[in-house]
Amino acid sequence: MRSVHYGCGEEGVVKAKQVTPQLTVRCPLLFSLHQTCAKTSSTEPVIFIMSETQSQARASSLQICRIMRPDDANIVGNVHGGTILKMIEEAGGIIGTRHCNTQPGDRCIAQLARVERTEFLYPMFIGEVAHVSAEITYTSKHSVEVLVQVIAENILTGTTKMTNRATLWYVPFSLKDVDKVTEVPTIKYASPEQEEEGKKRYEAQKMERLETKEKNGEQLVCVSAPERTAKETYTVGFSQSSLIHLVGPSDCTLHGFVHGGVTMKLMDEVAGIVAARHCKTNIVTASVDAINFHRKIMKGSVVTVSGRATFTSNKSMEIEVFVDADPLIEAEKQKYRAVTAFFTYISLDKQGKPLPIPALKLDGEDEQRRFEEGKARYLQNKAKRLADKERQQ
Repeated sequence: MRSVHYGCGEEGVVKAKQVTPQLTVRCPLLFSLHQTCAKTSSTEPVIFIMSETQSQARASSLQICRIMRPDDANIVGNVHGGTILKMIEEAGGIIGTRHCNTQPGDRCIAQLARVERTEFLYPMFIGEVAHVSAEITYTSKHSVEVLVQVIAENILTGTTKMTNRATLWYVPFSLKDVDKVTEVPTIKYASPEQEEEGKKRYEAQKMERLETKEKNGEQLVCVSAPERTAKETYTVGFSQSSLIHLVGPSDCTLHGFVHGGVTMKLMDEVAGIVAARHCKTNIVTASVDAINFHRKIMKGSVVTVSGRATFTSNKSMEIEVFVDADPLIEAEKQKYRAVTAFFTYISLDKQGKPLPIPALKLDGEDEQRRFEEGKARYLQNKAKRLADKERQQ
């Protein structure tokens, strides 16, 4: 058997240490290599060197997949939204890092900076296979836009459904100097109009990130664990929750900073606890508003993930989630706000049909203000969904 030092192509990622005549390969690049290996009787290792064109081609798209297991889901078999968000970020991080390393110069890691609003179109269940595909849709001088789609496959019936479609923005940081942002190689666009649309998206998200950072970046809001016996049900204080996590090596990139997917999974867990405490039913993630990563979180930090209900409609509830980081290994640094987002949940009965959400009881001007802001976001997103539906028809 001859060693294969590399095997990857446009249709997906294939890991292979050895090629045999029995191996089934979906990747055109690796298939070509396999054919070459099969024709030679040499026992020497085969080393495949890609051209620059092949390197850029393999960096433009990606597909990964895995089966959903019991520890990926809640007690009724619905896969956690955080599990899906983590897979989405893993795919985006791989393709973003690959693309940014297709040119000479400093090696770098693509760090997640923002996730645009993401809808959970259909639930995913234990036993289904998640197919996560990613492609780069726009590049600026220092950032990469990645479009990720998730398709769930029922391997018993063969049916498939798209469950998620997300847009992520990454910024590449040098491996030699973790504070240095490297330049991003450009991509080829199908038309000037496509490039112009990408530029508009880039400018819009850049402006919103700055506005959100100015509003939430340093203002620390303590959300303590609720004293449930002393608080009235369906109030903000009754369901608010926190989770404390020590950042370890398995949570981090090669830089020693937390993967964005790890953070999003923790955020979804806390938001899910808030929703379950409020509804006391099976709850699932319906959508996530734009997630802004204001500052990186270092290995060894203690993160406090806090969530509180801000708005309820008849069929959904909005939960605001904060991630605060405390860099214990660097005592001179203060605790800071790292990430913020709004999660929307719906309540389901045993047959998976939506249930009414108990109305949120408000106490004080701050809770009333947050409720009105949440209502405005709810109405805006509802109007956008209706407009998108009309365009499709």
